[in-house]
Amino acid sequence: MKKVLSRLHSLLPRGTLRMDTLTLKNNSSDAWMASSLPEAVAFPKNTGDVSKILAFCSRHKIPVTTRGAGRGYVGGCVPVKGGLVLSLVKMNRILEISPQDGVAVVQPGVITSQLALSAKRHRLFYPPDPASLKESTLGGNIATNAGGPRCLKYGVTRNYVLGLEVVLADGTVVRVGGRTHKNRTGFDLVGLFTGSEGMLGIVTEATLRLLPLPPTRSALRAEFGSVEKAAAGVQKILGSGLLPCALEIADPFTLAAARRVIPNTPRCDSMLLVEFDGQPSSVKIELAAAAKVLRSSSLRIVTAHGDAACEKIWEIRRGFSYALRDTGLVKLNEDVTVPRGQIVNLFHLAAKLQKKHGIPISSFGHAGDGNIHVNLMAPVGTHPDDPRMRRILDELFQGVLRMRGVISGEHGIGLAKKPWWNAASSPALRNLHHHIKRALDPKDVLNPGKFL
Repeated sequence: MKKVLSRLHSLLPRGTLRMDTLTLKNNSSDAWMASSLPEAVAFPKNTGDVSKILAFCSRHKIPVTTRGAGRGYVGGCVPVKGGLVLSLVKMNRILEISPQDGVAVVQPGVITSQLALSAKRHRLFYPPDPASLKESTLGGNIATNAGGPRCLKYGVTRNYVLGLEVVLADGTVVRVGGRTHKNRTGFDLVGLFTGSEGMLGIVTEATLRLLPLPPTRSALRAEFGSVEKAAAGVQKILGSGLLPCALEIADPFTLAAARRVIPNTPRCDSMLLVEFDGQPSSVKIELAAAAKVLRSSSLRIVTAHGDAACEKIWEIRRGFSYALRDTGLVKLNEDVTVPRGQIVNLFHLAAKLQKKHGIPISSFGHAGDGNIHVNLMAPVGTHPDDPRMRRILDELFQGVLRMRGVISGEHGIGLAKKPWWNAASSPALRNLHHHIKRALDPKDVLNPGKFL
């Protein structure tokens, strides 16, 4: 295969294709614990080169695994079948920001926070905010349909994708969707490619919806004596008619880890972070209403108004993953999602598994939409395929499915959740996935070896 791939050199600009050991190693894994060396890595700078690469690989049946910044948590960009890694990091330009049309046109290698900052300079707002927004690429966000704390009010990545330029497995370039904010012309192919984990086509350009920038924001931190009271607070806020842009929860283990390394972490059992954005007068009123709703069940409420003060409240939440890393344990990150009314039951399930198996579990995340990161904190050297970890994950996922939840809310299936794909989907649904895959990638060259 390496010999065949070397013929790509003559079809591409100099330096596009690399086969040195260091480059292969640097493109063999993501944030999950799996790696596999490809035979080559390509760094195209335009759609034409991507088209040539895919046409060549399709013709020779060479596996192609597309890669952004490699910040995924499920092994989605690990080239388990070898072949070629198609890295889009050099296709990293913001091509246009149009205040008149309320859109941005970007290449897939643009870092998420770069678009958010560029839009802000035009008094525009790109809401999707995955925790990795300073490192992850927009192409990766689109491939996984990434979420984040602001999903509650603003939705996930797919809610902002208006149009895509996609290179299909055989090298054909197609544009789906467009530039308008409403479009009912044909099937929703934008939605089909968004979240497809690189298995149906390669996004080389995206037209993204931008919103008017909210003038200000306010936030509060509510501290509680139990997870049950914190979870009940979620229902109280939403049941009162309030719609925060973010509503986050954290459990005792997470806060204990944070207290060791993050200044001003509260000494409480559990907490909620609630944020509102909009006009100055309205956000203050909404924040006061939320504080009033939570006051009777909370131990303490801390409020903040304006960007700087809100960011201080958010410092604790943004540091959770680093604090858990500093425990010295191995964090197996699961992004399960349950119906909002099942959040208390999910925390009870995590506590039960922790007690039964003797493995600490840290649970925190997006309480407003039921997407909780249940993190198994395993001994150093533990691999996800460890039989003990597999038993715990089996029980976790089975419990989530019984609650009518899903095994992934924002990370995707990839390799990490491949063993549970059958349990999470019906035979008819799996058959439909395979029909779509065969129609768009009949030779199975795009990201092979994953959950399909």
